[in-house]
Amino acid sequence: MLTPHSVAPLDIRGERFGDDRLFFLAGPCVLESRDLAFDIAGTLKEWFAARNLSFVFKASFDKANRSSLAGGRGSGMEVGLGWLADIRKELEIPVLTDVHLPQQCAPAAEAVDVLQIPAFLCRQTDLLVAAAETGAVVNIKKGQFMAPWDMKHAVTKVQQSGNDRVWLTDNRGNNNGDFT
Repeated sequence: MLTPHSVAPLDIRGERFGDDRLFFLAGPCVLESRDLAFDIAGTLKEWFAARNLSFVFKASFDKANRSSLAGGRGSGMEVGLGWLADIRKELEIPVLTDVHLPQQCAPAAEAVDVLQIPAFLCRQTDLLVAAAETGAVVNIKKGQFMAPWDMKHAVTKVQQSGNDRVWLTDNRGNNNGDFT
């Protein structure tokens, strides 16, 4: 289960996140097709709205941390960021994507509202600084190898780079992302 925690309440696309109100990050692990991404995003928007719950659509243009070279990595940066920007604009919902390299941060921040730092990269200074410098919300997933209290160092790197728009996410599901 993903449980986001905000350092301070944040406004994204006219909605407040991080107060005492629960919100969700939801979407496919990786972008496979434009039509499928739009179908999922639209369905999630309706589902969460019907329950008066807030959510951020989450999908990755590239899953660089696959177990095998044969694992599907996604649509790629140029195509995937175009799809995510279209979803954000046409469906009027906040959007999140993973970034794996510092040079991905600025282009991704033009297309989405939240840059997610994958768990295995949560200590990478250059990536955290590049994400922070975009001004986008930075969601840092806690590495399974990290004690919760050690995440303060990742948050500090983002804040000292001029960005107080930080979330921390603890992935408490199994390796398939299923809720346990």
